[in-house]
Amino acid sequence: MIKITGVDKSFRSAGGGAPSHVVKHLSLTVPAGCLYGLIGPGAAGKSVLLKLITGLMKPDRGSIQVDGQEVTELSELGLQKLRLKFGMLFQNNALFDHLTVGDNIAFPLRRLYALPEEQVQQRVTERLGHVSLPGFEGRMPSGLSGGQKKRVGVARATVTQAPIVLYDEPAAGLDPVTSQKIFELLKEEQRASNATCVMVSSDLDRLLTVTDRVGMMYRGELIFDGTTEEAKASTEPRVRQFVHGLTEGPL
Repeated sequence: MIKITGVDKSFRSAGGGAPSHVVKHLSLTVPAGCLYGLIGPGAAGKSVLLKLITGLMKPDRGSIQVDGQEVTELSELGLQKLRLKFGMLFQNNALFDHLTVGDNIAFPLRRLYALPEEQVQQRVTERLGHVSLPGFEGRMPSGLSGGQKKRVGVARATVTQAPIVLYDEPAAGLDPVTSQKIFELLKEEQRASNATCVMVSSDLDRLLTVTDRVGMMYRGELIFDGTTEEAKASTEPRVRQFVHGLTEGPL
């Protein structure tokens, strides 16, 4: 379970002006085994929140607990151990161009665990089968399509069998058909592993077909938290406008 209570985060501009508040008084609970969608307009603070959860950023105030551990109080060594619980799919895939597909997927296993190489290769092969890319171990990222790169990213995010997986814009830059396939793949992965997932996405039409719960951020604040059906039926003007794609409203 992820529990966030009263979190604030601000940044000062290079010119030393007033701080910009990117997360404001935010409280949120993501239940264990939940596929949670985090939505909102650009610069709402969604990606910053993911970094706060993993300890890559520290809040100005507030509490962040992951499986009962207070993230804000952990030492650097403690944070390293905590991050073993996380898998992460980055918005731009973050694949290493100089490594093969197999080596990209194996990277977190080799960096974080002292596993026999045979076991590493077995995990890589198994993950590639799950994302419908069997036999791609020797391919280079430069020779892959956008959808294939995203699938490799999913394989790498899930190869450590982490109990918590964070997805930052998993369908960015993909066509609608490929996007739907990626979201269905992510749902299958989550259901098979029962992992706790937080998914940031601007692709509302497809995101809302797979989520259990949804939170909407607006100017750093969490203005909605509920089930997917509650999000679709919300009468809150900003939520209604964003979820249903209305062109007129308060956003």
